[in-house]
Amino acid sequence: MSLLKQYQSVRSHSVNLCKNLLIEDFSLQASEEVSPPKWHLAHTTWFFEQFILVNYLKGYQVKHPQFNFLFNSYYNAMGRRTARNQRGLMTRPAVSEVFEYRAYVDEAMSQLIQDAKEEVVKLITLGLNHEQQHQELLITDLKYSLWHNPLDPAVMDIQEYSTEAKSHWIDVKEGIYQIGYSGNDFCFDNELRAHRVFLEPFSIASSLVTNGEYLEFMESGAYEESRYWHDEGWSWVQNQSQKAPLYWEEVDGKWTYYTLAGRKDLDLEASLAHVNFYEASAFAAWKGARLPTEFEWEVAQSEFSWGKRWEWTNSAYLPYPGFSIAPGALGEYNGKFMVNQMVLRGASVATSENHSRPTYRNFFHPQFRWQFMGIRLAKSL
Repeated sequence: MSLLKQYQSVRSHSVNLCKNLLIEDFSLQASEEVSPPKWHLAHTTWFFEQFILVNYLKGYQVKHPQFNFLFNSYYNAMGRRTARNQRGLMTRPAVSEVFEYRAYVDEAMSQLIQDAKEEVVKLITLGLNHEQQHQELLITDLKYSLWHNPLDPAVMDIQEYSTEAKSHWIDVKEGIYQIGYSGNDFCFDNELRAHRVFLEPFSIASSLVTNGEYLEFMESGAYEESRYWHDEGWSWVQNQSQKAPLYWEEVDGKWTYYTLAGRKDLDLEASLAHVNFYEASAFAAWKGARLPTEFEWEVAQSEFSWGKRWEWTNSAYLPYPGFSIAPGALGEYNGKFMVNQMVLRGASVATSENHSRPTYRNFFHPQFRWQFMGIRLAKSL
């Protein structure tokens, strides 16, 4: 597929995700951690404008002088920006203006792509992968915001829950293994550089933990048992009065969960989703197991099916040996977040097509669970 076709495909997918939204839905922001659909559509456009068009398309004029302030996310080098918790307050520009902004930038990008040099092609490829990240965020952020509506709105037909195969243990021998990306295609800088690690022998589950298994954990009283939890996790349980995964609700003794296709009965055989690192670790302890490290996951991933859930690992998000932060604003993409976060591996039902690979390192703070986060168990031999 040509670069122009790739660009048009990715950009169209963002718009298609919003085809069933009401105009009021575009500005929903239920918490600081999530962003409104309108902001995602504008921010991904801003990325192409500010990092590519301004620098590489002769005579390009930005669409609006205030859009850099409104739609910058976290790039300090790009100047002042709207506070993250105020993105939902942007009633202006209108949704129609955001779509006009996308069309304006797309037309200019189509011109630039025709004669793009290698340096520009790399930036465009980064921009497309950046937009794919925001496509997943648009889905998960919207789900979190709509969840607060008692009407349980149905806006997307994504198969969020599907039956998980019966699990068995996969044994992996001790040895020295190569970790990280070493190909010639695109990867993010946090996947570099490829390096060797030594692993002790371990076993990893062939399947993800199911809703039914996690319900057993809940019904055993594990949310009231401090011995299974990290100290921070136990404080989270107590302070937040937690007793179940995000979106689960018990009514008259029956468990349901909210999905983007409306509220559904709990499917006991389906893959668990929307648990945080604390919950994942506690469940593993309750089962007499543990979470895999990200290195164990990468080494073993060819032996099992993955892609339904982002899978928590027991690895802190840290740089690989030889990692260096790129100069300029793009250097803020990954490196500055390598503190107080945990790595997740795999992909999810919300991940865009062609946006996953075995070396991909996702990362979140341990208390967050609004992504499609699940559990795969491991144990030492």
